[in-house]
Amino acid sequence: MYDYLIVGAGFAGSTLAERLASIGKKVLLIDKRNHIGGNAYDCYDDAGILIHKYGPHIFHTNSRAVFDYLSRFTKWRQYQHRVLASVDGQLVPIPINLDTINSLYGLNLTSMEVEKFFASVAEQKTEILTSEDVVVSKVGRELYEKFFRGYTRKQWGLDPSELDAAVTARVPTRTNRDNRYFTDSYQAMPLHGFTRMFENMLAHPNIHILLNTDYKEVRDYIPFKEMIYSGPIDEFYDHRFGKLPYRSLRFEFETHDVQTYQPAAVINYPNDYAYTRVTEFKYLTGQKHHRSTLVYEFSQAEGDPYYPIPRQENAEIYQKYQALMNETPGVHFCGRLATYKYYNMDQVVAQAMTVFQKIVDAHDKEPVLYRQGGIVAVGSGVSSGTKPQLIRS
Repeated sequence: MYDYLIVGAGFAGSTLAERLASIGKKVLLIDKRNHIGGNAYDCYDDAGILIHKYGPHIFHTNSRAVFDYLSRFTKWRQYQHRVLASVDGQLVPIPINLDTINSLYGLNLTSMEVEKFFASVAEQKTEILTSEDVVVSKVGRELYEKFFRGYTRKQWGLDPSELDAAVTARVPTRTNRDNRYFTDSYQAMPLHGFTRMFENMLAHPNIHILLNTDYKEVRDYIPFKEMIYSGPIDEFYDHRFGKLPYRSLRFEFETHDVQTYQPAAVINYPNDYAYTRVTEFKYLTGQKHHRSTLVYEFSQAEGDPYYPIPRQENAEIYQKYQALMNETPGVHFCGRLATYKYYNMDQVVAQAMTVFQKIVDAHDKEPVLYRQGGIVAVGSGVSSGTKPQLIRS
């Protein structure tokens, strides 16, 4: 018998598992995949190089609470992420900054002059409704075409004019030479990798882990009080209002007999080639090795869900599911897929910490209800038959 069945062993599920276990709750954490860590999972490839199996994950946050919480489970390697974009035969900094403009146009502008340059090319918009509006209102049509339109169309399968403003609003424009991709107060990578951090989070005797398992396979015969669900919300309700669209990814890995292969951790390809970006992992991990592994990233419509697609019609579908969520007792929803939000890792941790606090605050002293499929019983629960093998990290 478990106090909580937690579906999904990524940041949302693992954070809640650790928090609940820390106050004495018994937790069963399950995942469809054969590992913990969700999309942040990292591992060593055949060459002995630490890679991120599901594409690059760079930790950054402005939340001291989130950083301090994760610091309980890992030491950190200081790291500030830098990205180049392949545009007009050059590799230039992205987000666009002073050096980007000077390199592209052969100029020698100052910060004040580049600010005037942006103002001179920006298009006036009475309303900012789409991702296209965000960019052209800041840097004009030409830079929009060079840096954003092609990349967005590859990543999302949609023109920026069809996407909510939030997508490109994530990428700033700078008038100085700051070439860091993020400017958060805390920027670092887990010293021994994300997977080791998750292992430390889940190394609690109250946490049992079951992998290679769909939660529907166990919910009908393992008794539990409440569920925490971090998978796709439309899947939880058997697509009652239709499928919510997600973008997926395909990865191609290459290993080269060189110390480093490219001049930055990530190079974006907004206009050339079918892939969106190429990542070289040793920049992220700081690993010393005589060889180097890269990953080429291709966006696609089918496959594992990675990114909720931020469009108004999708938000309207989600709102229907959200109404069901509010009427589903004993189930807490958390994470990017369950709440259909384009969250960063730190935002998911913060959301999970908020859900945990709400659970604690709402805790009452009524008789314990044990759930098993469609049956609810008071007391010791329902006979579960043969149980699957449980593992712990």
